[in-house]
Amino acid sequence: MVLTSIPSPDPVWAQFQLGPLTVHTYALCILAGIVAAVLITQRRLSKRGAESGIVLDIILWAVPLGIVGARFYHVLTHGGDYFFPGANLWNVFAIWDGGNALYGSLIGGAVGAYIGCRQTGLRFWSFADALAPAMLVAQSLGRFGNYFNHELFGLPTTLPWGLQILPTDPMFPKDLPAGTLFHPLFLYEIVWNLIGVGIILLLERRLHLRWGRAFAIYLIWYGLGRSWLEAIRIDPTSDALFGIPANIWASFVAIALGIALFVVQTRRHREPELSVYREGRGPAAVATAAATAAPSA
Repeated sequence: MVLTSIPSPDPVWAQFQLGPLTVHTYALCILAGIVAAVLITQRRLSKRGAESGIVLDIILWAVPLGIVGARFYHVLTHGGDYFFPGANLWNVFAIWDGGNALYGSLIGGAVGAYIGCRQTGLRFWSFADALAPAMLVAQSLGRFGNYFNHELFGLPTTLPWGLQILPTDPMFPKDLPAGTLFHPLFLYEIVWNLIGVGIILLLERRLHLRWGRAFAIYLIWYGLGRSWLEAIRIDPTSDALFGIPANIWASFVAIALGIALFVVQTRRHREPELSVYREGRGPAAVATAAATAAPSA
């Protein structure tokens, strides 16, 4: 049989019982992305001289603040879905039902990462560079959660990879007939992100990207892809300013920040990055300080 559409998973796969616990597949996808990002980032930092396990010290701050930022960004840009007469305000915190904005997680996660880097002595931009391709991998894994939640789809399409959405699904547009297929935006973003991983790794080898420039490429690449995807998205979108959804504005900001970061850091740091640690920090500095403080025999 020739593939003529992509079926959405049965709603029962969106969650399952594990004893008394209800496990949400969306949450598992996010967790898988976090684990992948930690492993990739740690490996990249270790090759540059960082201590083993240092990423765990940073994500203790970055992940919680990233999740909080992701949720509240989504709620604030989808106010009509949560604040109306008779609304259950506890739904604001129902992160397991989906609705976690990547741009919000970037803001919250960046604050947490900065705190973690200050405590560990790691350079913030060194951490960001190591994280850049890992973020794209994590986002790709997380997008599978959107698939199980029957969300993140685009305009109707007749392409053979159109996504099936049941007309009884709350996400299904009321003005379209049953059987309409939609662009699988979650799949497009997965492919776009994985291509981005290859581009960042290639540019790192050729241009020796350091001092935050790899992260700048990440911002530009993700912003470009996301701005296009949001332009054809029709499942519940964010509030609009001048008719342009908030996520497209955020994508434009990400692109602009990426370009500015790349230009500024290129001008400020023409020297090679010799250490991922700030001056006076890191294993070598700690060992030297300990040897100096030790009483002579």
